[in-house]
Amino acid sequence: MRTSRIRTATLAAVTAALALGLTACGGADEGSKAAGGDNAAGTAQSQSASNGDGKGGSEQANSGGDTKQGAHSTTSAGGTGEAASKGTTAGAQQCRGDEMLLTAVHRFAGQQGDHLLVTASNKGSKPCWVTSYPAVKLGDEGAALPHSKKDNPGGSKRLTLQPGGKAYSAVNLFDYGSKHHTAQSFALALRGAEGQVGPSYSVDLTGQKPQFSWNEADVLNWNTKKPYDF
Repeated sequence: MRTSRIRTATLAAVTAALALGLTACGGADEGSKAAGGDNAAGTAQSQSASNGDGKGGSEQANSGGDTKQGAHSTTSAGGTGEAASKGTTAGAQQCRGDEMLLTAVHRFAGQQGDHLLVTASNKGSKPCWVTSYPAVKLGDEGAALPHSKKDNPGGSKRLTLQPGGKAYSAVNLFDYGSKHHTAQSFALALRGAEGQVGPSYSVDLTGQKPQFSWNEADVLNWNTKKPYDF
């Protein structure tokens, strides 16, 4: 009986020890798993923060912020880029008379609507603009002709001409039949944005009746379409 009791007590002690060992192992495993989860969460959070900051900084440098503004300023100052390639006013300079081909044709001579059709062609290699109306002097007259009061508004706009592009104006002639002036050429100068007049260039008329007469005359604004194109 004594031996049986000892064996029973010993088995009970062993069983208790095993139970405690298993409990300890389970606790260690859970702690390890918990620690691993915290480490994973910390690693993911660290990667997210790193990727977020790194990506944001890269986008700001490539598509915004000071880098983009600096590039834009360089383009504007140099007059290159999209604006210049499309020939907009922002990338174009004022047309110069020595880079323009100026021609004129006498139309409707001696009839109602008698006028000189003026064509300005950009013979340069870059876009340029014209504005307002040309300063025209007929014959030996010292003063430039006035702007036509019947002209359409919009003379303050700048018309950009691509290389080979053309702009048109017209000198309206009013001949009353007596005491008039007669000529076969005239002087023309381009105006600047503020109305200042550039150098004058002589323009000879072409056509069947190059000679023209007038008592009074005025000038139309530059346009991309021919005036009086009936």
